[in-house]
Amino acid sequence: MRQLAFDPSEFLGEFYISFWIPTAVLTAALVLKLPTIIRLWRDPLLRAVGGLLLLACAVFVFCSPSTIHRVNRLTGVPNFSAPWCYSLITAMSASGLLLIVTWRNGLSDRSAATRRAVRWVVSAYAGVIVALWLLFLLADAPVERVRDLDTFYAATPFMREEILLYLLAHGAACTVASRLIWNWAHTEGLDALLRWGLKLLGAGYWLNIVFNTAKLTAIGARWSGHDLDWLSTNLAPPVASLSAILVAAGFILPHAGQYLHDRWHVRLAHRELRPLYQLMRTASGDGVPFMLRATPELRLTRRETFVRDVLLQLTRHIDADLGHRAYDTARALGHPPEHAQALASAVAVLDAIDSRRRTPDGDTAESATGPDPTHLLRDIAPISRALRRPEEIEAVRAGTGPRVRTAAPVE
Repeated sequence: MRQLAFDPSEFLGEFYISFWIPTAVLTAALVLKLPTIIRLWRDPLLRAVGGLLLLACAVFVFCSPSTIHRVNRLTGVPNFSAPWCYSLITAMSASGLLLIVTWRNGLSDRSAATRRAVRWVVSAYAGVIVALWLLFLLADAPVERVRDLDTFYAATPFMREEILLYLLAHGAACTVASRLIWNWAHTEGLDALLRWGLKLLGAGYWLNIVFNTAKLTAIGARWSGHDLDWLSTNLAPPVASLSAILVAAGFILPHAGQYLHDRWHVRLAHRELRPLYQLMRTASGDGVPFMLRATPELRLTRRETFVRDVLLQLTRHIDADLGHRAYDTARALGHPPEHAQALASAVAVLDAIDSRRRTPDGDTAESATGPDPTHLLRDIAPISRALRRPEEIEAVRAGTGPRVRTAAPVE
């Protein structure tokens, strides 16, 4: 039987990732970070993050085939985009190293070793960028190559050295950064979101190493008279795109994840207070003033303030003895201490509401001050959760003496 030839270039063509996809993801990461970067511009860590994301966006914008052709046409120099793109990739590599050094050591570490490492990275990669332009001026590359320049000029004097120089500089930076991130991600005491962000960053840098390996293998094949150009033209670009997406996600996750985590807890706390809030609205009889739409944090603050204000008014009607008996009953029914206390407080609050209705404040002969309301005002969330279980409140009331009105469940 005749065997069908396998063409890797056609296979990989099915998995092409447009350069504009990682550009959009990187831009989203930059937009999320930009307000903080502007507000805290003196922070070297934030400057490094901003620089890396900005350079990464520039790399994918200027390395797309359409932009390469436009730049070559605007400058009138065939393959002018080559040293320009290589310089952006080299600057991005240096920015990544600076970020890892600054991020891992922190702002408090201003040791001579850290400053020396920063100076070495800046000077070494600035020298590489200068060398890239000098080699391009010395090279003879008259034929424009938009997609396969690395392999097409792999054996051309000076262009060969330029291509190897940018790949080696990029590979060295990614290898060092990947190692540092890997070690950092496995240290103890890291926040879970930060740990996952570091893992995504590490995966992104590891894919950069795959990108470099594919490019160097294709170039080495050219030198030995073989054709593995598909590694450079079909495998390396989608690998680079996927790498950028993972790097951007690594930056987005700790920031967006913490934001969503905090927002979820605010909304959850707001919802948990709803039963007690509605009970206090009923007890106050005045309702609440109309409020314009506000942030979740402000709505939570308003709800907490309103609930505590009404509870303070009810304090003089609180029967402390009833609260103690309700707690003992709740414990006898098998409830854990914290939930038993919440049930006892709910019973006491409901009794206080009934007591105030029977004896208005203006007619009461009770003391102007009641029991210490500290724990009552502090535990409004557990009390509100207890009000969602009227059957448990009724069971506690049954063992405490006089009947107490229970609230209907609030959904």
